[in-house]
Amino acid sequence: MSKHDTPAAADALHALAEDLRVLGVKLRRRLREESNVGDFTPSQMQVLALLEREGAATVTSLARAQGMRPQSMGETLSTLKAAGFVTGAPDPNDGRQTVLSLTPAFRKKIKASRAAREDWLFRTIQTRFSAAEQKQLAIGVDLLKRLIDS
Repeated sequence: MSKHDTPAAADALHALAEDLRVLGVKLRRRLREESNVGDFTPSQMQVLALLEREGAATVTSLARAQGMRPQSMGETLSTLKAAGFVTGAPDPNDGRQTVLSLTPAFRKKIKASRAAREDWLFRTIQTRFSAAEQKQLAIGVDLLKRLIDS
């Protein structure tokens, strides 16, 4: 608390922080509902996100990134492989290793999922907010970007 803040102002900021956290959770849940990607465990979601963001990887590197044993990662990956979301190929640098990546079909599913979430957001913003409110929302998004980038 700075020397200019009153206890009431600090309480209001705490309430704002709590509201923001709760709204973030609710928005994430609602976007997940709109995406229809499927039911994944948290570790499966993390692996899929990592493969999408970082590209192909070995079981060992994925396990290290997730802080788990390679055997546990192998179980997670076998489920994702069986579902057709992940595929493996021999590592060109080390034939004993397998390089894993997302399948083209799953990449297509990710793209469709993002489009569904963005479409829901677009339609909801367009129908529930006036033009002035849409401008306020854009300002709020800019503020959230600053919050996240700090």
